[in-house]
Amino acid sequence: MIELDITRRIAHTDFDLQIAATLPDGGLTALFGPSGAGKTTLLRLLAGLDHPDAGRIVVNGETWFDGRRAMPPQQRRVGMVFQDYALFPHLSVQQNVAFGAARGDAALIAELLEQTGLAPLAGRRPATLSGGQKQRVALARALASRPRLLLLDEPLSALDPLLRRQLQDMLGEMQQRFDLAVVLVSHDLAEVFRLADHVLHLERGRVRGFASPEALFLPPGGDRGRCQLHGEVLALRPADVLWRLTVLVGGEPVDILIGADEATGIDIGQRVVLSAGALHLQG
Repeated sequence: MIELDITRRIAHTDFDLQIAATLPDGGLTALFGPSGAGKTTLLRLLAGLDHPDAGRIVVNGETWFDGRRAMPPQQRRVGMVFQDYALFPHLSVQQNVAFGAARGDAALIAELLEQTGLAPLAGRRPATLSGGQKQRVALARALASRPRLLLLDEPLSALDPLLRRQLQDMLGEMQQRFDLAVVLVSHDLAEVFRLADHVLHLERGRVRGFASPEALFLPPGGDRGRCQLHGEVLALRPADVLWRLTVLVGGEPVDILIGADEATGIDIGQRVVLSAGALHLQG
């Protein structure tokens, strides 16, 4: 169980991160929200790479930060996977994975290489690997440290949809296999629904909601039968007496016709929800 009651100034914004929440022990919790909401800042606070300005972080009854002292990162037993992989270029795949392991943990290293499909690549250097292979190395290295908490900062965001789905499956299997508590930053709502047991929804440094993906994002009661698609406005053009709105949904552009009243106030880049032929603006 992760108990958070923290405040932290977020650089280059006009707001603070203020979070009071309790994340469950085990399972996967997704941090979801727009860019700049404070998701990566929260990961860094959990990892001990940064410290809150005030408050407390308590994990499974152990105090990691209490306003006066902070437990060093190396004592927290946290594994972290970054967006840019952060692999050692001069080390082989096997050596990168082994870097995170305790001395004499050769059996775990071999198991991780096998489980992640990296065994045939064990002798290769990172420069010769694809993006998906590098991401698997980063994940295996994080698991090799036998963490009690695994932190993932949008680890699959740069991958193509097919590879992202494959690695989502692998991540889910690894989480179950090693019985990990995982906190995942993601902008991908489909990924959140596939992987997360709980979602902490952040906006401008505040908790907008905390629940299962279904409870947080699906409409209640009788509205559940309505189709909802979340997307981003790409273009808005006149089409006779109507307007043609192009929305990026799931990586594909979708065109719909809307009335002049609905077109008022729509901006390029704005997030929208398409629901049973109706348009609802977000934010």
